[in-house]
Amino acid sequence: MLQYLKDGLRAARDYNSLDLFPLRQSLEGYTPANVAGDFRAGLNVALLAFPQGMAYALIAGLPIEYGIYGSAIAAMVAPVFSRTQYITLGPTNATAVMLLSAFLGLGVTGSQMIGLVPLLILLIGIFILLGAYFKVANFIQYISHSVITGYITAAALLIITNQIPKALGLTIGEKGATFFESVALMLGAIDTIHWATIGTSVLTASIYILLNRKFKTLPNVAICLIVMSFVTTLIFGKDSGILFLSGINAQNWTFQVPTIGYDQIKLLASPALAIALLCILEGISIGKSLAARTGARLDTNQAMFSIGMANIGCAFFSGMPASGSLTRSSLSTGSGAKTVMASYISGVIVFIGAFLLGPYTAYIPQCALAVLIIAIGISLVNKHAIRVVMRTTKSDAAVFLITFASGTILPLDTAIYIGVGTSIMLFLKKVARPEMVEYAFNDKGELAQTNETIKRDTPEVSIVHVEGELFFGAAELFRDQTRRICEDPNLKVVILKMRNAHNMDATGVMALEELVRYMNELGRYLILSEAKTDLVRVLKNSGLYDYIEGRNIFSDDPSNPTMSTAKALRRAKEHLGDLEANVSIYVDEIKDRQKRRDS
Repeated sequence: MLQYLKDGLRAARDYNSLDLFPLRQSLEGYTPANVAGDFRAGLNVALLAFPQGMAYALIAGLPIEYGIYGSAIAAMVAPVFSRTQYITLGPTNATAVMLLSAFLGLGVTGSQMIGLVPLLILLIGIFILLGAYFKVANFIQYISHSVITGYITAAALLIITNQIPKALGLTIGEKGATFFESVALMLGAIDTIHWATIGTSVLTASIYILLNRKFKTLPNVAICLIVMSFVTTLIFGKDSGILFLSGINAQNWTFQVPTIGYDQIKLLASPALAIALLCILEGISIGKSLAARTGARLDTNQAMFSIGMANIGCAFFSGMPASGSLTRSSLSTGSGAKTVMASYISGVIVFIGAFLLGPYTAYIPQCALAVLIIAIGISLVNKHAIRVVMRTTKSDAAVFLITFASGTILPLDTAIYIGVGTSIMLFLKKVARPEMVEYAFNDKGELAQTNETIKRDTPEVSIVHVEGELFFGAAELFRDQTRRICEDPNLKVVILKMRNAHNMDATGVMALEELVRYMNELGRYLILSEAKTDLVRVLKNSGLYDYIEGRNIFSDDPSNPTMSTAKALRRAKEHLGDLEANVSIYVDEIKDRQKRRDS
């Protein structure tokens, strides 16, 4: 028993490809030039991250310090476990609004929500770490980008509708879990509008638009909040009815252990998995995009590992879910970040800022921050991306519309499950629909598709080109289409060319076995040619190799691609005892047409 345990631990160690402390590589040969670039990038990111952290906490329905603490902790923890400077972690719009939607969907608000947030983030981190260990990042490519576009668009609407009441000074006792619920609550409270708040919101919007047009390179969010703090205090004062943020006392910031219980885990597992998936999708897509600009490659599983560790750090220090931030990552790269230390420096600056500037956040009007959040929400609606996914293919458009619609009528964690499920379903539908068409030689001796005008001779040997996936999703269609070919009463031998057949699993093996049995019952023969090593291994492991008989299976020879099928034809004629048998050829219709267009 002990030996089995040792063998299991050894296998788990050998499977692991993660570096538990890659920071040492970044510190080796660290030069003054690196320090200058990293410090400049870290400072710029910190000036953006501090106000963004407050905004994202407000979106999530949490005290603003959670966003600031989360920005600091994620930025300091992630570099220890990351090899790339292209991903800067912290709270994001997408994760913040999903956090809010998830808790509202569960009917959890207020102090109960705040008490459960650490456990939720811990679960998120654990899910991401498991994904990194099992190399889940390799499968992210099968989730259409249309899912993210649809989710982000729906999230943007929810962000905007949840912040409009704050910008108008409306008195609403609760928040809507979905877009339509938020609109209904807002319209129901429209008579509680506060004109001083509206005036402050309009002035905030005007200043922000002006700064963005004239001074794009400045930290405009921070500048706008500082200006509005002075203006609101001087013009309206604290007794005007305008709501202000609560001040931050970072002295109370302590290490805390999440309360863990079976009932809490059962309650939070589903939203935690959804947010973990979103963190992975966000982080990996941002990292790949920015790395590609410089010709670098991203170690996706190591990046996932750093995201998971950052979330675990946030769980113990009153943070928020951490993901790759496009704005902060782009700013860091554009500011000349040289190593992962740029992220660490930004986290340290935000950490210091929490102590030095925390008390002054009490002078920031809540409506001013809400207006800036609305502006951020509007910027999330990517018209170009929507136009591309709607025009490219019907499946892309369907995934986008289904995800977007789900996000407006259901909690966002449910919407992303629906979007991912739809994306995978349509992907499987594409790869699991082989189209076969018969080709034969016409009167001129040319290979042509048979139709009403080109009648094939009665073939006794049929060559079928099998192209595509032979996993469980395609197995039944493969079996049915091949069986229809075999129904020709004149057909005696079918040769399956398997060079371009991939990923046969148990379902595919059983479908092929059923086809062999059907052929044998009719006194016919099935031969495999151009069988690759992986396919032969699967056939031998399943026992199908012996059932078909090894002499009817011809392995692929890359040095002589036609030799395998030539041997198969010779074997077919041995079965028939006829060296002059007629031959017809079947190929994948879609790929054959593409090849003809290319030629």
